[in-house]
Amino acid sequence: MGFLPWLADFLRRAFRLTVRFDMGEEPIPVAGSLAAVASERLGIVGLPNSGKSSLFNALTGGTAVVAPHPFSTTETNVGVAQVPDPRLDALSQMSHSRKTVHATVELVDIAGLVAGSAAGEGLGNRFLAGIREVDALLYVLRAFEDPNVVGGADPVEDLSTLELELVLADLASAEQQAERRRKAAKSDKSLVGEVEALDAAVEVLQGGTPVYRSTLGQGTRVALRPFFLLTNKPILAVVNLGEEQLLDADAVVKPVADELGGAGDVLGVCVQLEAEAARLDPSERAELLEGLGLGEGALPRVARGAYHVLGRRMFFTTGDKESRAWAFRQGARAPECAGVIHSDLQRGFIRAEVIGWEDLLELGSWSHAREAGKLRVEGKEYEVADGDVLEIRFNV
Repeated sequence: MGFLPWLADFLRRAFRLTVRFDMGEEPIPVAGSLAAVASERLGIVGLPNSGKSSLFNALTGGTAVVAPHPFSTTETNVGVAQVPDPRLDALSQMSHSRKTVHATVELVDIAGLVAGSAAGEGLGNRFLAGIREVDALLYVLRAFEDPNVVGGADPVEDLSTLELELVLADLASAEQQAERRRKAAKSDKSLVGEVEALDAAVEVLQGGTPVYRSTLGQGTRVALRPFFLLTNKPILAVVNLGEEQLLDADAVVKPVADELGGAGDVLGVCVQLEAEAARLDPSERAELLEGLGLGEGALPRVARGAYHVLGRRMFFTTGDKESRAWAFRQGARAPECAGVIHSDLQRGFIRAEVIGWEDLLELGSWSHAREAGKLRVEGKEYEVADGDVLEIRFNV
């Protein structure tokens, strides 16, 4: 055996032995840099001066330009937001972990949209190019009043403008792609299903309805994914409130929720206040938010809402070295979740020991849970639940 193959084999065996050695009373502390996690992106969109760049900065610690005039954002900004999770914090405290690693979500602040963007008005073409590349959308809808900031303060009207522009852009795209597929289907019958899905989308869009608000079945929506329709993406709406509206937030948010009719989640947030709090030290931030009666603030709720709309859930590993939240696709089975930690764990998956985070906290430690017989042994068909704490057994 040559030196390089020998070294590769040695490292592979050494890694396996290290992980298995640590599988005594604590879950596997595998380095996050080895994790095979697909990065999903959430696009933040809104009309000029809606507060989307301020929200982006607050969530990511970014420095996107914020100004009281249209098109202060002319380029796409990308950042990463931590997803706070009190469950992980509690597990870390229980295990006296030296390190706590939260999940993250990638956010994209996209140039502002105006009426006519679908026809190239304003920064329309740049906006549409950026938005097609994300996996879900976060609408920022302005409700705050400020005579010094250009723009209206009706969040339902903002929503209507956003949806209309996306519908018009999707209609043009779907018609073009349907025609191309129809011609190709004459010689390739496997494309007939795609043509049918596109034709169904065109009919919906011609009526002015976004795909996510339509009655199209899940099968049709899945078939439409390769065509990157803007209104086929899941959405989260943030209604940007003024400070004086916080006490009446539910009443301000309700018309937007009613308009969406369950097609997306809606949160009321005072973005300016949250952005100011985000610049403070953690202790000062907590004191400010608590003094205003806002608890942890809205940013953690927005981050968790973004994660939820992306179809991501979390399982945990915990030990004295590290407690970590791992993102997984909703509905994933145990081997796929093991692969989130490292591909070797998926390839050599044997079984998983599982316990809910609340049960583990109540018992006080992984070893106590084992002694009490509370650890469930699950095989390859187990569908991991949000909040599960896992220890993976494997062999490669």
